[in-house]
Amino acid sequence: MNKYTNTDKDIHKRIYLFVVNCFKNIVKNIYKNPENLPIISQISSSLTSMGANDQEADASESKKDFIAKYTIVKKETKETRYWLLVIRDTNLVKAVDINTYIQECHEILLIVSKIIKNTRE
Repeated sequence: MNKYTNTDKDIHKRIYLFVVNCFKNIVKNIYKNPENLPIISQISSSLTSMGANDQEADASESKKDFIAKYTIVKKETKETRYWLLVIRDTNLVKAVDINTYIQECHEILLIVSKIIKNTRE
């Protein structure tokens, strides 16, 4: 049970806002040319998977299913962080715009990892 429901610490809300804001402020600001399209596609896929699997985990009916879905969230979060770093380090968007998202992605990764660990115990 999520004791932080409807608070700023609600992981579902935090992931949702991260995904939406990352799309609005990062993905949509990447110049669309043939070289950048694979990166846009990759980060779009990992972002949407983060959010969708978080929601599926929230609706899971077993501990095993919950852990499986959150393991996917963890993997997709790591991938999203990777693509954010690539975007920053190749100057596809301004570093000042993206560093906040890289930090938030890292924090979400730590939280999700802890949720998985605590659920396994």
